[in-house]
Amino acid sequence: QVQLVESGGGLVQAGGSLRLSCAASGRISSTTMGWFRQPPGKERVFVAAINWSGGTIYADSVKGRFTISRDYPKNTVYLQMNSLKTEDTAVYFCAARYGGIRYDESDYAYWGQGTQVTVSS
Repeated sequence: QVQLVESGGGLVQAGGSLRLSCAASGRISSTTMGWFRQPPGKERVFVAAINWSGGTIYADSVKGRFTISRDYPKNTVYLQMNSLKTEDTAVYFCAARYGGIRYDESDYAYWGQGTQVTVSS
């Protein structure tokens, strides 16, 4: 079992930056951690993921702007978001799975409650 708590969301102007955090507890060894987002009125979609050895994947829409990382001693995963756009506005969710890196949300068994990110023009 893994418990996840996100933080760091908020309101930011376009072009600005935010860093989201996801604090994990429980049995986290060998987990892949992912970030997903759900824009208003739309379905939840993949943003980025990092496996236990530090390998990463990103959605095309955030490549070059977002960076996922993990701090092993702190059991925390971060999503550094730079050059934010209004279309990045969404509720951002942290997720975890045991095993390899995946894009599909159905492959992730554990989820946080989400944190709102709003980018104003």
